[in-house]
Amino acid sequence: MYSRSSSHHYSYLIDLQWCLENLMQDGLMSERDKILIQTTHRKREQLSLHPLQWIAEFNLPNKLNVNQKLNLAVLGQWLASKAGIGLFTIDPLKSDVDSLTKIMSEEFAVHNRLLAVDVSDTEVVIGTDQPFMTDWLKSLEHIVKPKQIRRVFVNPDQLQRYLIEYYQVSRAVFSSEKNKKNENKSVESLLQIGDMQTQNPDANDQHIVKLVDWVLQFAFEQGASDIHLEPRKEKGKVRFRIDGVLTTIYQMPANTLNAVIARIKILGRMNVAEKRKPQDGRLKTRTPRGVETELRLSTLPTALGEKMVLRVFDPEVLVRDFKQLGFNEKLLDDWKTLTSNTHGIILVTGPTGSGKTTTLYSSLKKLATDDVNVCTIEDPIEMQEDSFNQMQVNANIDLGFADGIRALMRQDPDIIMIGEIRDKDTADMAIQAALTGHLVLSTLHTNDAPSSLVRLHDLGVQPFLSSATLLGVLAQRLVRRLCHCKKEMVVFQQEWEQLTAGYDLPVPHKLYEPVGCEECRHTGYKGRVGLYEFMPMSLVLKQLVSDGAKLADVKAQAKKEGVEPLRIAGARQILLGTTSIEEVMRVVPLN
Repeated sequence: MYSRSSSHHYSYLIDLQWCLENLMQDGLMSERDKILIQTTHRKREQLSLHPLQWIAEFNLPNKLNVNQKLNLAVLGQWLASKAGIGLFTIDPLKSDVDSLTKIMSEEFAVHNRLLAVDVSDTEVVIGTDQPFMTDWLKSLEHIVKPKQIRRVFVNPDQLQRYLIEYYQVSRAVFSSEKNKKNENKSVESLLQIGDMQTQNPDANDQHIVKLVDWVLQFAFEQGASDIHLEPRKEKGKVRFRIDGVLTTIYQMPANTLNAVIARIKILGRMNVAEKRKPQDGRLKTRTPRGVETELRLSTLPTALGEKMVLRVFDPEVLVRDFKQLGFNEKLLDDWKTLTSNTHGIILVTGPTGSGKTTTLYSSLKKLATDDVNVCTIEDPIEMQEDSFNQMQVNANIDLGFADGIRALMRQDPDIIMIGEIRDKDTADMAIQAALTGHLVLSTLHTNDAPSSLVRLHDLGVQPFLSSATLLGVLAQRLVRRLCHCKKEMVVFQQEWEQLTAGYDLPVPHKLYEPVGCEECRHTGYKGRVGLYEFMPMSLVLKQLVSDGAKLADVKAQAKKEGVEPLRIAGARQILLGTTSIEEVMRVVPLN
């Protein structure tokens, strides 16, 4: 049916009838299934569906492959190979929306159901879900000369979504640029005026609102923990931190980025006019799934303008089950025993972003029963939780950690959580609280568990006091989990020996390394898991500490007592096939 004469292509739209007949001819579908689909009545909203979307809704078995259903992915693969073109999956994180939307006008794209999905120096890749429609080729070839056009098949779900999204975003950027040129007033003043009169920015800024919404929704979808908005000379950058690694997702004109930052500052009730001083704010919003999520905002004046970072506090991420966090049975039992003490100090240590807060919140949530009073003092409060009484440090009114603890002690608490021990005063107050019969949980920034004892002494805590009050230390890191597309690694003897030096771990039969697929956005990793080094304070350790022993002696004693360092925790996760050697090496201190 698809004939190519030298002069022209035979171009046509495929409809349901065409798809069903061809699926039957190619042996993917039975006559019975075909009749079932033909005779099923469509609701009004289903009439606009692409034939493949409608067929996929029936979830029928693929006759050529018993284990497969005729879902959209399988049908797309079939149609692409039937049309003799490649199948393309859009990755919004890798798409340069700005240059893709410049290739053709929105009207042309919508009318012909096309979307430019990739551009290089020599070719333009055009995605379509109507692979036999080629009328548009001639006119587009003229426009993109001397580049070649390569057609690919994009599944109709993706095409519909990104066709709308990409053009909306680029329209928003374009309009904000145009308004910039027409107006001498800055966007900030516009936004503020709009904001005061009605709770709605004025019409010119509707597109900035759209852009902000798009960035936030996109971040939630991708599971980003931080959103960075960074000014540059020409184009501002939007970057997401996903599983601990930063990825650039969009570049927008500097003015537009400033307007986006101004809009977010208004939402976070920050001072929009103040750009020379760092500011903090917070913002509540809903994710597409309807979960209420907090964003913590912070701005920083840089040479090229104001940079903003939004920290996403997804309640689903902050309070988790210990199994999800990567605690094994033994650690879980030990941790439960430790946190069931009525007084003393428990420390969780690690660098920023190593999941300390999540561990603390999850522990407190378990401890906060009706018969205890749990109070926290934080800077800032990471997430509001109903079962605790939370208080925020406030430098403007001289309410620091130490004063906060003093006030909390008069509130008849059973358990106190201190966001971070940063100075001698806070450390002293924490010890006072522990000595007077309270359970205190807090965090420190140290490399491993034994170092935290030394860190307390550096802060000026008397060794005999810390040995009297400390119950135990949990050091932790987060490593990325391997996606299911992982493959076996061949040579690993040397790295394995380096990682497990001094410990007797079996040499594994097989290890895995990352590959990369659609699901993990070709990173090879998806999600993260915790590595833990747990050091309960034994009598011998307490004695060593109060005698002011050196770090090396403390480490040697901890090893004798069976405390495994973080790298061994990493090695155990590698043995389970959860993560890779390179990932553990990247995250964990080897010394």
